[in-house]
Amino acid sequence: MKHISILVPYTAVPAAVVDPRYMFTAVNAFRQTQSGEPTFQVELVGVSREVSLLDGSFIVRCDKLISELTHTDLIIIPAISGDIVEAVEANRIYRHWIVQQYKNGAEVASLCIGAFLLADTGLLNGASCSTHWLYADDFRSMFPEVDLAGDRLITEHRGLYSSGGASSYWSLLLYLVEKYTDRQTAIMASKFFLLDMGRHSQAMFSIFKGQRDHDDEPVQAVQNLIEKHYRDKLSVQQLADDINLGRRTFERRFRTATGSTVGEYQQRVRTEVAKHLLENGRRNVNEVMHEVGYSDAKAFREVFRKHTGLSPIEYRKRYNAV
Repeated sequence: MKHISILVPYTAVPAAVVDPRYMFTAVNAFRQTQSGEPTFQVELVGVSREVSLLDGSFIVRCDKLISELTHTDLIIIPAISGDIVEAVEANRIYRHWIVQQYKNGAEVASLCIGAFLLADTGLLNGASCSTHWLYADDFRSMFPEVDLAGDRLITEHRGLYSSGGASSYWSLLLYLVEKYTDRQTAIMASKFFLLDMGRHSQAMFSIFKGQRDHDDEPVQAVQNLIEKHYRDKLSVQQLADDINLGRRTFERRFRTATGSTVGEYQQRVRTEVAKHLLENGRRNVNEVMHEVGYSDAKAFREVFRKHTGLSPIEYRKRYNAV
């Protein structure tokens, strides 16, 4: 029987504690019907017997304290809420225990922005990780040693798992069910919880706002220029000349400040405008394509799919109610 420890950190999102427990206990019920034996021992684990969440709106009673648990097979770190830096600091009490359990053979899965607590252990250094797209810039700033795969719904690296934002953690839970049981059980769980199987990207949900949390004023000026003149073909050399920098120096500073190349940034800005136009009004895909500065339909489709995971037509059908 696999032992699953669901942490109850301070400032945890209540649903991200309850949902994994519900998933694995439901799978136990399925398996018991089939074989008469449960697959998982599921426990809520904390540093105190009771944890108050959302200013006392929820009280979670833990099954065990981390000091009482010497071995587990899987640790689930729920999403956290509130100020990220404060939440990470408040939950550092878990860090040594998580690392020790991992060294003893346990796997660790973070849900949504629970990735911040997993990254704080240092276990993800040099590895890929996902989290909520809205917190991507904060994550990169706090954990530059971790390769943030911002569009990925699920990541896996040597027994370390992460999920993208919000409800995407259900996809990770389903993935773990299949890993620890079998495909048929995962299909049963997907039908019971009404979950799509095989989802891999959260790109279609993300909103690109640009990386503005830096103090490089010339780069800020270029970002403003790109966003204002997204229809125009602005070359890297032209942009470098506008702020009186050599091309190589400009490209290096731009990537350091924004996390993107100039070309990638231009693509993301154009794609974001195209998304907005496809979501609203009656413009067809060709009209939107020309509006955002593309004349080659194939190139537009490829760039749009790269940043959203959908074709422009698929995106319009999904989000436009007209």
